[in-house]
Amino acid sequence: MSDDLREALQRVQEGRLQAADALRQNLDALRSDACSQAFVRDFAASALACAEAADAQRRAGLPAPALAGLAISVKDLFDVAGFPTTAGSRVLAGAAPAAVDCPAVARLRRAGAALIGHTNMTEFAYSGLGLNPHHGTPLNPATRRIDGLARIPGGSSSGAAVSVAAGAAWAALGSDTGGSIRIPAALQGLVGFKNTARLTPTEGTVPLSPALDTACAITRSVRDAVLLHEILADRQVKPSARPLRARRLAVVKEIFQDGLDAATAAAFERSLAALAQAGAQIETISLPPLAGLVSYRVSSVAIEAWAWHKPLLSAREAEYDPRVARRIREGEAISGAEYLERLAARRAFIAAMEAQLRGFDAVLSPTVPVVAPLLQPLLDSDTDYVAANALLLRNTSIVNALDGCAISLPCQGADELPVGLMLWSTALQDDTVLDLALQVEAILTKAGH
Repeated sequence: MSDDLREALQRVQEGRLQAADALRQNLDALRSDACSQAFVRDFAASALACAEAADAQRRAGLPAPALAGLAISVKDLFDVAGFPTTAGSRVLAGAAPAAVDCPAVARLRRAGAALIGHTNMTEFAYSGLGLNPHHGTPLNPATRRIDGLARIPGGSSSGAAVSVAAGAAWAALGSDTGGSIRIPAALQGLVGFKNTARLTPTEGTVPLSPALDTACAITRSVRDAVLLHEILADRQVKPSARPLRARRLAVVKEIFQDGLDAATAAAFERSLAALAQAGAQIETISLPPLAGLVSYRVSSVAIEAWAWHKPLLSAREAEYDPRVARRIREGEAISGAEYLERLAARRAFIAAMEAQLRGFDAVLSPTVPVVAPLLQPLLDSDTDYVAANALLLRNTSIVNALDGCAISLPCQGADELPVGLMLWSTALQDDTVLDLALQVEAILTKAGH
């Protein structure tokens, strides 16, 4: 397969690749061992029909749609007409098929995407690890190629990332509430872009936290991230064309670099060195507003999740993943007054952070502090599960609380376990972050990352 979606599109448009042939290769990958347990259902027949229609349209001399009948996977919390939406859960297994596509899926379909299937996920998107006791946990295909060990895929968009890493899809529609796009992208050597939440519609999805949920995509390259964002947000990215030496980048002292493992620390330092050598202005700064953040994030997600799940938990809690049910029930004890206090605290946090970051184009940090953990200890121990989940969500969730935008791109060396470099900023700085990421990706590629 081609390296990324843009390259595949060029081959299709030039007649060197048939979309239907590419789709059959995607389906072969979907059914391979590398993609085992990554999908809860496939849309093989409709996807192939879409690819064949795109080929026929091109042969007739008609303009090809933007995605030209190439395969895109869809996380199992987005409505796809004709299929149930089950959010990785047995609780919704009897749900009726969706009558219409949700807006994000409709935009992909209008762009000519061959929607290949609903991908597996953490039940109800409530964990950054990607474990699922109902459908099984897909193993991380990127790390298996390096050390052969069974490591987690990251979550909650676990199957979404695996579908791209294993070659079943060129890109994956997913969601990011506290890091659910960027975590699996980082752990699997992919690109994950979390846009400013308000730019993409989340209607027609199973919610986790409406205040934080973001519809966005996992891709193989930054230029693919730009393409998918333009489709999902129905807007054009406008790069500034400013050179890297004219950029002002920050590295934060607090929190983000605590507890890094050796591989992540080394890859992050090499990345900073490569960017500095290319002319980037990098300043180490302190962000005092970070001190009171954690309590806000936990409380807001739990109470919003509890509001949606209360009737289901009352009737069918035994069918939930017990770890997910426990986390949702944390919201039961949070009063309405406390919730409003947390929302006010978030507004104050956003204002303080925006003031602190004014003048910087973006902040650089490790996406997650460690490489993909081994799966078995997290299956065996609730204590290990809770600790790993908190660690993997720590850096990424700060951006969600900020109502910001962020992109994770691979920064590891050849034959090293995947490590993500996160570029992030405040709300509506999406074009700046994407523009910078294109430059950073080119520098890291040249440096052998």
